[in-house]
Amino acid sequence: MSGKHYDDLEVGQVIQHSLGRTITEMDNVLFSALTMNPQPLHIDEHYASQTQFGQRIVNGIFTLGLAVGLTVADLTQGTLVANLGYEGVKHPHPMFHGDTLYVETEVVDKRESKSRPGQGLVRFKHTGRNQHGVVVIEFERTALMLRRSS
Repeated sequence: MSGKHYDDLEVGQVIQHSLGRTITEMDNVLFSALTMNPQPLHIDEHYASQTQFGQRIVNGIFTLGLAVGLTVADLTQGTLVANLGYEGVKHPHPMFHGDTLYVETEVVDKRESKSRPGQGLVRFKHTGRNQHGVVVIEFERTALMLRRSS
């Protein structure tokens, strides 16, 4: 698997994820529909055009999910046991249709699991930027990871 094990990660380590993803109108509208979110900022162009944004904005929960997804190949593919929590989610700037999301991850903390031999907890800080380098999402995530050595 291409993911990193608990043992491969060091506090302070920064990973620049090379994979980016352009968000389309279909992504935003479909995600909003699937999650039964009728927020007009996401699905009503006329309404959104009259707001401070001047256009529809991408659903923030979609941006959060995409940011995590963009890290999987480099971090957790085949080595994740479970995501245990997300904290401090901030959206300092909106994403718009046609924007591309890129993510950087910092390992903030880690410790061996006391109750699960062969596993450890890692706290990641993820920062997502659009194609212009503007921060569009920041959050921390705690993951239970497999250890390479037990």
